[in-house]
Amino acid sequence: MHTITSRDGTRIAYDVYGEGEPVILVEGAFCGRHFGITNKLAAELGKNFRVYHYDRRARGDSDPSTDYCMERELEDLEALMHEAGGTASIIGFSSGACLAIEAAAAGLPVRHLAFYEPPYMVGPKARKVPANFEAEVQQLVAERRYGDAVAYFMTKLIGMPSIFLIPMKFSKMWKEICPQAASLPFDMAAVNGFNPPIERMRGIKVPTLAIHGTKTFPVLVDSTTLCAKTIPGAGHVILPGQSHEVKAEAIAPELVRFFSGASARIAA
Repeated sequence: MHTITSRDGTRIAYDVYGEGEPVILVEGAFCGRHFGITNKLAAELGKNFRVYHYDRRARGDSDPSTDYCMERELEDLEALMHEAGGTASIIGFSSGACLAIEAAAAGLPVRHLAFYEPPYMVGPKARKVPANFEAEVQQLVAERRYGDAVAYFMTKLIGMPSIFLIPMKFSKMWKEICPQAASLPFDMAAVNGFNPPIERMRGIKVPTLAIHGTKTFPVLVDSTTLCAKTIPGAGHVILPGQSHEVKAEAIAPELVRFFSGASARIAA
């Protein structure tokens, strides 16, 4: 494990895989170096690149933080890019996809931008989320009601039927994700009220690849498609048979081609 110190003094933990051009993995809610869909992906991409797999702040081995501004997470990414040599390609998943998009839009030194299924609520299958969801999640976390915060996220925001929470609470996954709930307010900040930042996306000027699976939620298909159409010159890849929990072996070849420049289309 390695650590860097972000601008506000928060230590960010990360692992490094492989050698070559730097790539940073940006996880979604609850996920990190020890839990999530990208653990296998980090090792797989490490065969071609120098991969930085980090714990977003307030989760895993990174320091706690209650400054729930997206700017703090952008500063974390900026510090990682500095550690990587000044610039890096990034791949973000779910809320991490939103954060990766915001990083490129903010002018961070992103070489290539790739993202998988950002959860913006667009299209006919979009859900209406509670207007005060950010404040409610912050309150649950402040009271250390991490299980309630996870339940709120799953039912009120994701739309999972409440009945499914009963068996879930007895699962290994529940025990793994509840301690990570302290980082949920940062995910809530990253998703921009679940609204795509259209104007900021139009200003992105780096090679971009938007990816979604065929077996994912329709709203995520619509969200990814909208982002691909909005970001100038963005490519769009659809992975057959993949859900929101994409398999490393399915997405890795596309990312290798893209980050190597074989399929990158330079933004206008």
